[in-house]
Amino acid sequence: MKILAISGSGRQASTNTAMLRTIAAIACGQHEVTVDSDLARLPVFTPDREGDALPAEVLRFADLIRAHDALIIASPEYVRAIPGGLKNAIDWLVSREELVGKPMALAHASHRGNDMLAQLRLVLSTVSDGFSPGNFLRIDLINMTPEQIDARLRLPENTQAIHAFLAALYQQVAASTAVG
Repeated sequence: MKILAISGSGRQASTNTAMLRTIAAIACGQHEVTVDSDLARLPVFTPDREGDALPAEVLRFADLIRAHDALIIASPEYVRAIPGGLKNAIDWLVSREELVGKPMALAHASHRGNDMLAQLRLVLSTVSDGFSPGNFLRIDLINMTPEQIDARLRLPENTQAIHAFLAALYQQVAASTAVG
């Protein structure tokens, strides 16, 4: 299964991006996970640039999503809301078909952030019937370095949780393929 793991953080030293990179490493051999952590490359959404005027960066992002079987989204909470870059990326795809039916799940690297998660679940369930709010991986990694994050995620109980999370996502993909 080919999974695109999207980080909603714009930080270079993002906890969510580090988490996704370790998930990709742990999944290696069973699943191909590509981490996308550069939502800042997308211009600010405006409906006037959809259709024939679609920016090349947006088209590349849409093609990246289309090329994968499923999405994992991991995001911090900014001011109790979805970060602007992630919301902007989703806005660009609302009137397109890449997200429709695409199996999606959330991962979260904090013990807090419930307001953002509620908003993100609402948005994703609106844009895709492939979003599974029940498939959720949460491991508190706040204030850790990327090396500490990697070590924490490689603990047996966390590796087991990651494999269960990916297995549930695989089941989502299998179910969507059987229907489609």
